[in-house]
Amino acid sequence: MKATITSIKLKGPFRFFALSARAYKIIKQLKGSACRDFKKKGWWTTHYTMTLWDSEEDLKAFARSGAHRAAMQASGAIAREIRTITVDAEELPDWPEAYALLKKGQVFSYD
Repeated sequence: MKATITSIKLKGPFRFFALSARAYKIIKQLKGSACRDFKKKGWWTTHYTMTLWDSEEDLKAFARSGAHRAAMQASGAIAREIRTITVDAEELPDWPEAYALLKKGQVFSYD
């Protein structure tokens, strides 16, 4: 199985409203997907998500469609930085482990 861990650092606290609107649609899409487990956490301008998938194909199908795809295309408008990593896992890690894994993740920076 595959676990994807993502962090998003917003350009400012008022971008939270735009993030929330997109997140609502993404979670709705997630509920109708092949996702096995999901966790989210965040405060102020830094937010985290974790998802667990049976296969990389399921993960990519979700990421490249619907509300998630639209959010990815518009991410530069609300995010200062997005960091993500996908790892092999049988279950989602705890948050301290997730933070450590993200340090090795791919980073997308937006000005």
